[in-house]
This record gives sequence, structure tokens and C-alpha cells, in this order.
Amino acid sequence: MNVMTAPPSTKAAIVDVPFAHREIVTRLSPGGRYIDAETDADSPWVPFGDKAAIKHLAFDVRQGIFSNILWIKEPGVIGTHLHRGTIMMVCLEGSVKYLEYDWVASPGGLILEVPGESHTLVTDHPNGVKLFGWMQGPIEFYDENANFVETTDVWWFINHYETHCKAHGIPLNPKLYI
Repeated sequence: MNVMTAPPSTKAAIVDVPFAHREIVTRLSPGGRYIDAETDADSPWVPFGDKAAIKHLAFDVRQGIFSNILWIKEPGVIGTHLHRGTIMMVCLEGSVKYLEYDWVASPGGLILEVPGESHTLVTDHPNGVKLFGWMQGPIEFYDENANFVETTDVWWFINHYETHCKAHGIPLNPKLYI
């Protein structure tokens, strides 16, 4: 038995791979897409409080998934929150920590969060932090006395994006909705 140690990569070409359900996929799939996160061409920075902004990258209402880049522009805090779904984030710039843990994420670091965990996100970095996130499910925010403040979920993030775009005459980008 041959064991593949790496995928075949001898030719850069489109290969017509046989697939029994291609017509159904073509008819029903929203298809792959590219979202430019470096510029505002596909998605603007939307204010998230006084010291932060969010660049929305994807909304999947079927699975309650949303993706974005969170930018805390200077040393600051995103208040205590409880996750009801799984979160995966990559630190792109700066650094970040949770007060509840003993690690500090730096560029390239992967942060995994599981449902049922609460934490307080802090950046002490002079330039703040940028985090790419792929998030599923609601996030509940609490004040410093553990009183519930608000729930954010895919619908909240869609409203955040759409309200900002409409207020600033920015067309909504259909590529963000998967």
C-alpha cells in the first residue's frame, strides 16, 4: 500500500475532477470567493466602541458562523464575555491575552475557545492588536459585576455591518453572505 506523504504537485493546471453531484453543487452552492481584507474594497472597518473596529469577512446564517478581523487600536479591553460556540482566532499584529489565562498571543499564534468559557480580552501592546476570527454561536457580554449586557451573534454582526454601510452610503457586499 502506498502512503501519500504529500499531494501530487507536478503541474499547475485545472483538473476536471469527477464528482457525481457536480450539477447540484453548481446549482445550490454559493461558491468559493475571495474577500480582500487588506483594503476596504470588500468590507470597511466598522467602529466597535471608541478604541476598536471590526472588518466583517463572512456571515453564515445557516450555521450561526461569522468571521471578521477585530482591531483594538491601542492598549485596551474587550469586556468579559461568555462563548456559546467555538471560536478560532489568529493574532495578525500586536499581542493579546486573556486575564483568565497565563499566555500572551503574538503574531501567528492560534487562539482556540470552546463553548462555556468566559474571559476578558486585553491588549497591552502599544499598537494594540488585530485578530482574525472564525466564530460560531452567540457571545454573551457581561459588565464588571457579572450582569448580563448583550448577546452578539451572526445576526448582530450582520446588523453591525449593514447599519454602518447604509449610514455611510457603502454598498452591501453580497460576497460576505455565505
